[in-house]
Amino acid sequence: MNNNQTYKPILAITMGDPAGIGPEIAAKTFANNSIYSACRPILIGNVTIMGYAIKIANVNLSIHKITGVSQARFEPGVVDIFDLEGTDIANIRYGEISAQSGDLAFRAVTTAIDLAMQGKVDGTVTGPIHKEAINKAGHHFSGHTEIYAHYTNTPKYAMLLVDENISVIHVTTHVALRKACDLIKKDRILDVIRLLDDGLKKLGIGSPRIGVAGLNPHSSDGGLFGDEEANEIFPAIEEARKEGIKAEGPVPSDTLFALANGGRFDGCVAMYHDQGHIPFKLLGFHWDQEKKTMKSVRGVNITLGLPIIRTSVDHGTAFEIAGKGIASPDALVHAIEYAVKLTKNNKK
Repeated sequence: MNNNQTYKPILAITMGDPAGIGPEIAAKTFANNSIYSACRPILIGNVTIMGYAIKIANVNLSIHKITGVSQARFEPGVVDIFDLEGTDIANIRYGEISAQSGDLAFRAVTTAIDLAMQGKVDGTVTGPIHKEAINKAGHHFSGHTEIYAHYTNTPKYAMLLVDENISVIHVTTHVALRKACDLIKKDRILDVIRLLDDGLKKLGIGSPRIGVAGLNPHSSDGGLFGDEEANEIFPAIEEARKEGIKAEGPVPSDTLFALANGGRFDGCVAMYHDQGHIPFKLLGFHWDQEKKTMKSVRGVNITLGLPIIRTSVDHGTAFEIAGKGIASPDALVHAIEYAVKLTKNNKK
């Protein structure tokens, strides 16, 4: 390999659900010539769908259809599309859930995984998929994270959300809240703390400071509101400290994220999906009341524990604005930037 400071990684970027904003933000991102100075991007998707998206995004891009990475040109102004055929796209409509769109989005993801596992690309970046659509297509997964874990045979993994001021990892994600409480166990919490410590180091933080959230209000107030903190969370933190990890807590979640945003912690461990996602999106998503749409959507989702690199936008398909040409590509651009950072740090 070339020097990691000058090497431009090859990234497989998935189109996302074709009925959502994924193709549009991909078109806007590939039209941003600056990404070519950082990486060599390939889009995994469908040539016809992307042709429509380029028109909707109103960008100056030409399409180069490829069936293998070696055919890519990596030229600004040209989007190399690893074309996926075999799905009837005639009835796909913007804003509509369908098995056809779910199947195409799912196959883009598994193709990207396969290319990375074969070493043909250095990392993968995913556009937004719709969980109901992929399940309608017969692919029974609750999200990208679970798809990646399955196809890479990864037993221990976690979702990390990152932005400029805050990074959040989750002990549980796509399960019912009642079930999430039952999954708060010492071993899982310890695994997630370890994953976060390692992940932050790969992002360039030498000695990460980690804040671990409590599950219950006020972290149970000494057992008044539950015993998960005493029985599961604190023992995991103590074990992590013995391993040299700078972990603190359990910190009440209504305080933890404010402290992290102010600089006290480099990363936070959330116990369940919304506990981590709400403060993260409050900081990164900005609503334009006048235009009735998001004017800026930031935040990147990284799957830790995998043998390959996967980053993603941390927003959904936004069916309500799909096809209107107003979707922001910010999150996809940032996801690419983080993928590049991870590839270079992994080569050190």
